Amino acid sequence: MRLKKGNKKMDIIAIGRACIDLNAVEYNRPMEETMTFQKYVGGSPANIAIGTSNLGLNVGFIGKVSDDQHGRFIATYMAGKGVDTSKMVADQEGRKSGLAFTEIKSPSECSILMYRDNVADLYLTPQEVDEKYIREAEVLLVSGTALAQSPSREAVLTAVAYAKANDVKVIFEIDYRPYTWKSEEEVSTYYTLVAQKADIVIGTRDEFDMLEGKEGGDNQDTVKELFKYEPEIIVIKHGVEGSFAYSKEGKEYKANAYKTEVLKTFGAGDAYASAFLYALFNEKDVETALKYASAAAAIVVSKHSSSEAMPTVSEIEELINNQSQ
Repeated sequence: MRLKKGNKKMDIIAIGRACIDLNAVEYNRPMEETMTFQKYVGGSPANIAIGTSNLGLNVGFIGKVSDDQHGRFIATYMAGKGVDTSKMVADQEGRKSGLAFTEIKSPSECSILMYRDNVADLYLTPQEVDEKYIREAEVLLVSGTALAQSPSREAVLTAVAYAKANDVKVIFEIDYRPYTWKSEEEVSTYYTLVAQKADIVIGTRDEFDMLEGKEGGDNQDTVKELFKYEPEIIVIKHGVEGSFAYSKEGKEYKANAYKTEVLKTFGAGDAYASAFLYALFNEKDVETALKYASAAAAIVVSKHSSSEAMPTVSEIEELINNQSQ
């Protein structure tokens, strides 16, 4: 499946979470001892919007941020990265933008401390989702965290309905985060609902297990079940073991993980999705798209931030060419 770049006013519109990341500047120490942090824009759909814009796609964003300094920082930063923020809503009820403090104890020991109580992004309403705006895009990108709570949940389901009614492709980036969800059964219910309507579903093996409501799931069982519905491509990531893509026509592709000097583990999935979509928009085949995605993920885990570290096309292609040699 190829996506049509420039066929509509925008290539991609992302909907959901935009928040603040505060990443530890001091490495190799626990958060209790960390004294300095650096501020970035965070949140999976915001990172993917920034990442795809950085790769040259026309990108818009639908979401809600706090009506304060943090909210203005998010909107200004994303606009500066080329993302259309005209449908980003400022919350008028005093809610705050989410905060994520990151701990970098070692390349394999990274953790995130989330402050997500009463956050603005989960209060986006269906009435704040503009059907005309979605109609102007080739792709709507949905992130799973926005499904965790009402009214954001209904806003996302409304956006998906608008997309399906207007021939807009739906990409579901599962983005499972345990906070804000009430139960695993609830996760499975809403993830399944969106996955069945999506054209492309992207997630880790563990995230697909959450979608299916079981542990130790099998890729073949996953794709067999989801291909009964609307998905055309399913991408399942297995960390250092590489990633797999499956097409509805029965083809299977694999890309190995690229070697890199790992600093931290977060942000890789957002870079992966950004580069995968970029490749499909630029007439690359699925196997090549997996390579672009894996290379982008390797670049981001070697750097301090997520949004600020989103790679350029030349950086991705340089890594692919160097390691293929």
